[in-house]
Amino acid sequence: MISGRSLRDGIACDDGSVAMPELLGVCQLRRNRDFTLLWAGQTIGDLGTAVSTVVLPLIAVSTLDASPVAVGALSAATWLPWLLIGLPAGAWVDRLPYRPVLVSCDLARMLLIGSIPVAAATGHLGLAQLYVVAFGTGVGTVFFQVAYQAYLPMLVDRDDLTAANARLQGSSSVALVGGPGLGGLLSQVMRAPYALAVDAASYLVSAVTLLAIRTPEAPRLKSAREPLLREVRTGARHVLADRLLRVLTIAPAAGNPFFAGIMALAVLFLVRTVGVGPGTVGVLLAAGSLGGIVGAMLARRIGRALGTARALWLSMALSAPAALLIPLTAHGARLLFFVIGLFVLEAGILIYNVTIVAWRQAYVPPALIGRVVATMRFLLFGTIPLGGLLGGALAGSIGVREAMWVLVAGNLLMPLLLVASPLRRLRDMPTAPGELITVT
Repeated sequence: MISGRSLRDGIACDDGSVAMPELLGVCQLRRNRDFTLLWAGQTIGDLGTAVSTVVLPLIAVSTLDASPVAVGALSAATWLPWLLIGLPAGAWVDRLPYRPVLVSCDLARMLLIGSIPVAAATGHLGLAQLYVVAFGTGVGTVFFQVAYQAYLPMLVDRDDLTAANARLQGSSSVALVGGPGLGGLLSQVMRAPYALAVDAASYLVSAVTLLAIRTPEAPRLKSAREPLLREVRTGARHVLADRLLRVLTIAPAAGNPFFAGIMALAVLFLVRTVGVGPGTVGVLLAAGSLGGIVGAMLARRIGRALGTARALWLSMALSAPAALLIPLTAHGARLLFFVIGLFVLEAGILIYNVTIVAWRQAYVPPALIGRVVATMRFLLFGTIPLGGLLGGALAGSIGVREAMWVLVAGNLLMPLLLVASPLRRLRDMPTAPGELITVT
């Protein structure tokens, strides 16, 4: 039953529900067929990808008996494409229609992931194939993510970008919660390599939903097209010349290797050091990832209450220290240390991600969005392979638990840089370059 206050102060949506005025964008998104298709496809795709985040290292650790260095290298292979092609990817994507790029990436990743259960069935699966698949899917993800960031503003109004990104990030977090548990369960029931068929199918679903979108892409002028290298330099100069884009690139680029190292060693840590099985690994990762759902749900509200600039630096300053609980994990009640540490850390990351993605899509000129996203992600994600290699090297030399201590301590670098940046003097982020911003 709807209260009188809801009827007076709320706004009725087409489905009969009531939203408060500040959540009007949610109603508009419900009526947006093409956004709903994109959202549904990505949610299913993210679920399959979340299955792989557990299953790939489980295959390496449990099926192929990989060393800590090999497990770290597998994580590095997934992110290496950002370092190799992250910059030109933005310029390439800006020259092409976005939707065909997205569909092609989905189909390519489906074939790559699908090759693993086929190789396992024929007795030819080895670490070399895992590296090739990790690298190949990473290439597809580079192009997909750059095109995806540029495509979303064509499907929703500018005022609805925060709500759209919150919904996308929220459903992605739901997938991250369900995916690891599903991956662990499937690995126990049908052996880890065959569990990847779920991920392959999810990419096919994503491609089908993208093909069903009807909104035409806004035309981009080809007459003003510059040579490829000049376009890459233009995107890089735009990021480095803007003080806000610059700090929001440097700080996470410095912290990402440590977080990547933590996640690269998570399965190895839980299986070989803590001594739990694949099913429990999935449950622990799923429970910790619930923090992402909470963070995505609260991001918009926190941004309105505290200001978007404060939401960015506070989300990381308050959540990163919780990761210090993770190396304390052991059997019994101390398994909660892993869950709590990951839960709080994921919540902070999702608050940060929802806020920065929506701000960047509104702040950066449309003609530059692909190149700016590619430049930032080249610098942000290009450092992640170092984390996988660092984690594997540390685990192999000083032990897995000791390596986790080093990595969670290094993970504090990002919030320290954000607190020391100009963001701490702002309440809200500007919506356009040169715009006056509220200073506290």
